[in-house]
Amino acid sequence: MRRVGSDMSGESITIFRTKVYRAVREVPSGKVTTYKRLARRIRCRSCQAVGQALRHNPFAPRVPCHRVIASDLTAGGFQGKTAGRAIRRKLALLAAEGVLFKDGRLADASRLW
Repeated sequence: MRRVGSDMSGESITIFRTKVYRAVREVPSGKVTTYKRLARRIRCRSCQAVGQALRHNPFAPRVPCHRVIASDLTAGGFQGKTAGRAIRRKLALLAAEGVLFKDGRLADASRLW
């Protein structure tokens, strides 16, 4: 695994993570993408690998990992969690950008980027 640097905690930032973080920065405010779409964008076959890279995102909020949701248009994960305070925070960040969820799913499909 090639490393290109480290974050403030000393954790390695790999070339793969750098690709993920750069791609997420392209998602505009008020829009979301899915782990699957993001994986395709960087030519990766593993949505889970993308999710793990985002879980360890040391550059938030400059790298807006909260804008990545699950393919079924539910919130997915945030900060390594799939429920509780972390997901409520993700939904609040998205709501502040105008991205709303209804009955647990993205309310407006036009917000999908």
